[in-house]
Amino acid sequence: MGNIIIGLIMVLVGFLLVWKTAWLVNNFGRIAWFEQHLHTMGGSWLAYKLFGILFIIIGLLVMTNLHQQAASAILTPLFGRGLQK
Repeated sequence: MGNIIIGLIMVLVGFLLVWKTAWLVNNFGRIAWFEQHLHTMGGSWLAYKLFGILFIIIGLLVMTNLHQQAASAILTPLFGRGLQK
């Protein structure tokens, strides 16, 4: 039950990051690295939207209790079998 609540909160936060990007940029400012390197693709707007989408995906993985399997599938090729039990 806890995973569902935490995942739902993460999905909600991700949705708000994507939906209210203009408010976030106006109130929290721009992200310098994104403005410098990705200014032609949206800069900080792109960053807030990408973070929001990432939150939504991770929240859905937490809700379905697949976050550990997904992390293992992503990190095992990078670090080898040392992460598995």
